[in-house]
Amino acid sequence: MEDSSDSSQTQSIARHLAARSVDSPQQIALISPGGNLTYAELEARSDWCASGLSRLGIGAGTRVVLMVTPGPEMVVAAFALIKLGAIPVLVDPGIGRDHLRRCIDEAEPEAFIGIPKAAWAARILGWGRGSVRIWICTRRRRPPGSSILARVIEDGRSLGRFQPVALRGDDMAAIVFTSGSTGPPKGVIYTHRMFSAQAELLRRAFDIHAGEVDLATFPLFALFDPALRMTTVFPKMDFSRPGSVDPRRIVSLIDELRITHMFGSPALLDRVGRYAAERKLRFPSLCRVLSAGAPVSPVIAERFSRSLNSEAAFFTPYGATEALPVSSISLAERNRLGGTDEGRGVCIGRPLPGVSAAIIAISDDPVPEWSDSLLLPSNVIGELVVWGANVSKEYFRRPQADRLAKIVTPAGEVRHRMGDLGYFDGERRIWFCGRKSHRVVTEQGTLFSVCCEGVFNRHPAVFRSALVGIGKPPRQMPAICVELEAQARKADRQTLQGELRELALRHEITRGIEVFLVHPGFPVDVRHNAKIAREQLAAWAQEQLG
Repeated sequence: MEDSSDSSQTQSIARHLAARSVDSPQQIALISPGGNLTYAELEARSDWCASGLSRLGIGAGTRVVLMVTPGPEMVVAAFALIKLGAIPVLVDPGIGRDHLRRCIDEAEPEAFIGIPKAAWAARILGWGRGSVRIWICTRRRRPPGSSILARVIEDGRSLGRFQPVALRGDDMAAIVFTSGSTGPPKGVIYTHRMFSAQAELLRRAFDIHAGEVDLATFPLFALFDPALRMTTVFPKMDFSRPGSVDPRRIVSLIDELRITHMFGSPALLDRVGRYAAERKLRFPSLCRVLSAGAPVSPVIAERFSRSLNSEAAFFTPYGATEALPVSSISLAERNRLGGTDEGRGVCIGRPLPGVSAAIIAISDDPVPEWSDSLLLPSNVIGELVVWGANVSKEYFRRPQADRLAKIVTPAGEVRHRMGDLGYFDGERRIWFCGRKSHRVVTEQGTLFSVCCEGVFNRHPAVFRSALVGIGKPPRQMPAICVELEAQARKADRQTLQGELRELALRHEITRGIEVFLVHPGFPVDVRHNAKIAREQLAAWAQEQLG
């Protein structure tokens, strides 16, 4: 990695792109249905774009909504904004109109760069009304008063050499909104130091080497690839619906472009893994596969792994928008440890070097100041708290969210409450037990979602399960909702419920669960199509029970 001292531009991830344009100018930086770019071309085009955007009035500190299809235009525009010191505002378009408007209004952007569909929706529905003064569209069929991105880039080309803005590590680099899978989406403030720390953690944790080829099914990660000296490949897919990906396109890209590195949500890997297993396909070029966004089931991971060569590794890194990555574990180690189908939770590995973690007592209240008295001993379930250079220190204009999620030490260090429950085992490995908001509090005790679900997910007819609580704490009634494998959907429900009840009786943590409901298809998050919307399921379960 390049020097990370505080001299001009060194703390921006754009510095890695500039370095690649010098040391590897002809290396392909980006491959996508929208075209390919070398590192020299990506550096030049992002410079031209920055010049053109500057001419329109976008500069240091300008907040800019970026809603562009993943590909050359998105990457060029993102690096141009970073070079200008502008603040990209990144919101998942699939979160729904109400959430989109709320997120954009909250960010108060001054500029909007988007595809025609997004630009027209913003105008008609009033996203950013009162704050957006600069509109830029990627195509000609644009709202009145909008510039065309390609012309902005060409205008910038005529302005001569561009000089990036000098940026410090603690300067704001982006506002990245959470998916809203547990509560309203919140804008996470990313700094340039945070971006750089995340890239370095990824490189070290997964031993990524220069010249590798990355299949980027999660677009944000593409911004790390110049720092990792990788080529980015964007597949043709709906990035807001990874669970509906056409597996033939993914398989074709892996084979044709000799993909070495791949990130995929559990939903995407499930589709591709099933397709590969049915056809007995192999992926000899893949060195590693990463899956995150929600706990990936052993069945999905094992099925996909059977297509890998013996030296390839399957990892399940853990983190959140506020903290990427926190820990990681290989599938081989997870299998060796076992315990998930016995109700122990899912092992997510040890904290990565440079990341600190602790477990504190479960509370829904703010914790205003850190004290070591908060710490819990090993093998006691509590809330996970993390801190390090890769962890966000605050949300954008959400003081109440900061109070609930951040703890300040006497020395002024900010620590982040993940909102996830788990424990350390005797080897300092973290075991994930579920979201804090998903625990079910009964008169007999507290049940944890991932621990309970692991018991029932072992049933061959169950694709996935979800623990929900009927009623209000501390007198909730626990229920297990199950989504069946396709071949089991016509199975006798009474027999299935009896078998699930037998599984429940074998384990202390599930012995009190007596309600089992079959759901046609779980609602899931928009970002990874893998996090189960248990709040919606709880409402559905209550309706089913009258």
